[in-house]
Amino acid sequence: MLQENNKILSIVIPVFNEINFLQKLYDQLIFSFNNSDTEVIIVDDGSTDGSSTILKELKEKKDHKFLFKLIKLDINSGKGKAIQTGIKNSKGEYILLQDADLELDTKDAKEMFDMIIKNKDIKCIFGSRYLSGKLKKNNYFFNNLVGKINSLIFNIFFSQSLSDVHCGLKILHRSVIEKINLSVNDFGIEIDLASQIVRNNFFIYEFGVSYFFRSKAQGKKITWVDGLKSFYYLIKVRFFDNSASTNLSIIYSSIYMAFVGSHFGLGLGNTLFILFFFIIGAILGIHFKILSSTIIFIFIFIGSLFGKGNGTSLAVLLFFFLGLFVAKKVKKYFLKSNFNNYF
Repeated sequence: MLQENNKILSIVIPVFNEINFLQKLYDQLIFSFNNSDTEVIIVDDGSTDGSSTILKELKEKKDHKFLFKLIKLDINSGKGKAIQTGIKNSKGEYILLQDADLELDTKDAKEMFDMIIKNKDIKCIFGSRYLSGKLKKNNYFFNNLVGKINSLIFNIFFSQSLSDVHCGLKILHRSVIEKINLSVNDFGIEIDLASQIVRNNFFIYEFGVSYFFRSKAQGKKITWVDGLKSFYYLIKVRFFDNSASTNLSIIYSSIYMAFVGSHFGLGLGNTLFILFFFIIGAILGIHFKILSSTIIFIFIFIGSLFGKGNGTSLAVLLFFFLGLFVAKKVKKYFLKSNFNNYF
């Protein structure tokens, strides 16, 4: 029997009703990762289509050198729960997350792993379906659109530049896993994972991967509704799962900026300005603590003293960006000081 300890790589694969893809998935794993330094952990998330039987047969095969772990969940609990279960049972220095539906190629996973092994400074790497020229056409417009919008919002909320936060192919070093505490059980696990990685100050690298689209008729499970749920998780992890100081900063910035917005427009226009500035204030509160925000607000106030009508609006806008620049410089200056929590 292959030993569980001292594995370099743990490949965690959640499976739910993927009977038509399991043999090919196994063949790809044999081709790319068939060595004794690897363990493959397949978590059967309550499959009802016969996948469980196929997985047991694959586990009993003699042609794999990797350690084959098969975990069976009694009921379908969601992709996130399956991933959490797989990670908890992993032993590798690196953890590779791979979907079972073959939309993503294990050859790309192998290239990603080779890269992270050669570059010890890389602790986290995400696949991206939008960075390579091999992206297949996605016929579900809304799925694609919602995914890109969520990536954009994630970047705004967390000061990142990711092109594909939802890609199911990821590799994490054990040091990353030890810092995070995943809790989302469905497809929102991608947002939960990425947000916790960023909050623990790990840099996320991206690697362009192929994408082989499959339709609903072929078994695709994620829908645009899951994309909207991911948006909910974005709001939750960014505006509610914060420290007390960050929450205070969000409230402070939102109220002040709403007050600024109240000076623009009339009637419905005034209401829209208040709402818009309130949202801007909330985003500012995420990135800047109270003292940094106050610097920005002082500049906004100075700008409001100049001009009349549209001239005042332009002055406020210019001084806002000037205040943003100064606040960033001040925040950077105090980054490693005892006053960091206030900036």
